[in-house]
Amino acid sequence: MSATEPEARQGAEPRTMQAGAKIVVRDVRKTFPTKKEDVNVLDGVDLTVREGEFLAIVGPSGCGKSTLLNCMAGFERITSGSIRIDSEEIERPSPKRVFVFQETGIFPWYSVWDNIGFGLGKMPFDKKHEIVMRYIALVGLEGFEKAFPAELSGGMKQRVEFARALAVEPDVLFLDEPFGALDAFTRLEMRREIVRIWKETGKTCILVTHDVEEAVELADRVAVMTRRPARIHSVLDNPLERPRDSDQPVFRELKDQIFEILGVERRV
Repeated sequence: MSATEPEARQGAEPRTMQAGAKIVVRDVRKTFPTKKEDVNVLDGVDLTVREGEFLAIVGPSGCGKSTLLNCMAGFERITSGSIRIDSEEIERPSPKRVFVFQETGIFPWYSVWDNIGFGLGKMPFDKKHEIVMRYIALVGLEGFEKAFPAELSGGMKQRVEFARALAVEPDVLFLDEPFGALDAFTRLEMRREIVRIWKETGKTCILVTHDVEEAVELADRVAVMTRRPARIHSVLDNPLERPRDSDQPVFRELKDQIFEILGVERRV
């Protein structure tokens, strides 16, 4: 295999990969009880996320991608197994782990400045203002500090969401279909923006997406889940330098490899 070809690792990742790991998921199972019978969503998930990497998770619709993300963030309790971040067992949410969702959660009655500063709590105004303005600049919203969400485009609202998430200085950024509600042009623009923001901040980012091309464009590695009850089928390394072009042969090869794992027939 050449240095430019995508490499896939099937099943559980080797224990040696835990060196430099930020998040280690081991044999995680998640079952939801119902009146009729328990629903087994995750069935022995193994995954390692490296410090500072951009990892994408793809899989069939309804397989449990968002459930896995919620478990990693501490919003859902796992049924069995373990999830550790910085070697600490995850049992509850933390401001060190923040979410950006498909639908923005910004407050319509707050300005851009107030939305971004919301999670900072009580601190001296000068310090809060410095932090808020730093992230307003990072996401390219200078001049819109006093604007309200009703005055912003969809892409601008999502920039506010990213700035608010980053302002609390999280260690891990969880992205659950963050561009799904945007139009095609804005979605492409925001993909470039999130790569730039990730490079500038060095955060560990985990993206759940149904869009395979988006996963290949953004991620250092792509984890492919099976149908429910889900596990990790393969983790594929992405050897492409950024910025990436979907017309690159290796880009297309990696996309096709993921579609093959997912059992999707490609039609040219």
